[in-house]
Amino acid sequence: MDEIFGYLGGTLTTIAFIPQAYKVYKTKKTKDLSLAMFVIFSLGVVCWFIYGIMLNSMPMILANFFTICFALYILAVKARNYKEDNSID
Repeated sequence: MDEIFGYLGGTLTTIAFIPQAYKVYKTKKTKDLSLAMFVIFSLGVVCWFIYGIMLNSMPMILANFFTICFALYILAVKARNYKEDNSID
């Protein structure tokens, strides 16, 4: 019963990334997204994922695995667009 909040919290925070990942997928535009924020965030999620493994906490493992997937996708597109995003208009 204790894990219900873990699953609920993990589901909600992971779902929160879907609209942003979908928008990046559709538009391929990332100029308004902070590269530093996504690098730091992705590293934090990797740490939470490892911590979940160490605790053998399935809600933490699942939520952070899927969040890593969405965040790294956005980060990869941001990195690919880096030169274009930082050009002087």
